[in-house]
Amino acid sequence: MKLNILKLLIVALACVSAIVVITKARAQKSSPAPRQFVSLSSLGMAAPAQTPAAATAPQEKTTEQVQKNIKVLKGLPQSQLIPVMNFFSASLRVRCTFCHVNNNGVWAFDSDEKPEKERAREMITMVLNVNKTTFKGGVEVSCYTCHRGNRNPVSLPPLPLPIPSPRPSPAPGAQASPTLATMPSADEIINKYVVAIGGQAAIDKLKTRVMRGNIKTSSGVTLTYQIEQSAPDRAHEIFMSEQGTMERAVSGNMGWEKNPQGLHDITGQQLADLKMSLQLFRNLKLKEQYTSLRVGGRKEKIGERDVYVITGTTADKKRERLFFDAENGLLLRRVSYTETMIGIIPEQTDFEDYRDVEGVKLPFTVRLSAVDANRVSTRTFTEIKLNVPVDDSKFNKPAAAKTNP
Repeated sequence: MKLNILKLLIVALACVSAIVVITKARAQKSSPAPRQFVSLSSLGMAAPAQTPAAATAPQEKTTEQVQKNIKVLKGLPQSQLIPVMNFFSASLRVRCTFCHVNNNGVWAFDSDEKPEKERAREMITMVLNVNKTTFKGGVEVSCYTCHRGNRNPVSLPPLPLPIPSPRPSPAPGAQASPTLATMPSADEIINKYVVAIGGQAAIDKLKTRVMRGNIKTSSGVTLTYQIEQSAPDRAHEIFMSEQGTMERAVSGNMGWEKNPQGLHDITGQQLADLKMSLQLFRNLKLKEQYTSLRVGGRKEKIGERDVYVITGTTADKKRERLFFDAENGLLLRRVSYTETMIGIIPEQTDFEDYRDVEGVKLPFTVRLSAVDANRVSTRTFTEIKLNVPVDDSKFNKPAAAKTNP
């Protein structure tokens, strides 16, 4: 028992360090000012940033190859740096300035001026060592394991302890809760979902989809939003706000983004992630996305609804959990997990307000939850159309604007 407590205390200390890099990547990723319109993460729209590399994605650079003064996160893929920073921030509920220097709005992310940054490095190293030596390299403990949203590790239970409720006895003649042996199979659950949304034939007929509505972020910003998708792998989306207009598109192995700061290509890991998130059949054809599917041992709850939970593993070893309404079969929630060297980062998407659109039921409200509060958003669609003509030229990269000499 003493040894276990000692291990937990060690891990707790390790978590403090988690915060070391919280903002470093956020500002350096896209623009000189971390909160400019160009930054999708500040508008709650950077979902692809948490999607791990697909099996065919090109080899990307690591943080030490891109950033300055990286000492303990060597080997971390550059695309995971921002999610890891946000994970640190959420685990300790602190801001970037806890470890990083900001002088009148100018960030010096490579500065070691603050002692908290060096302490964070020590704690990150400790977490890495605990996972390596105690859990055979598995990512079992992280900053959140002990901090739970506090600067100091939570090492003592709060008093008074809650009194556990007695387990209710089943009513006479009541059927016991379903066990693994009586739960439906993954195929049965997904097949019921396919039928619930209109059937495989209706899904297979889909060639294009156009959705219009708005996005509201956790900071209260509301943007007008439109996305046009064309099978198998083309999509164009546009975001409009008082700050300006931003659009981006993917088509095959090409991607681009245009915003008030200019036009640039989307490549490498960012392109692979965006292609995955903007797939026309992302939430319609599920079986094809997983190499294995496993049903949970019992029903769970989302609000008042009973749900069946399927855990799926993708070809690139990414794990996801899918939550299906036990009664009507609809997909209510999808949680993905990105495994990094310092922790497992969750991202949750909830689907609500299903409506029939030309024979296919689709959600008109989609909520995104992430460890970074800036990325929490709600998409509300006012119009969805299927199999309508889509201008192919929208997927092509526009000509760069000429600058005055």
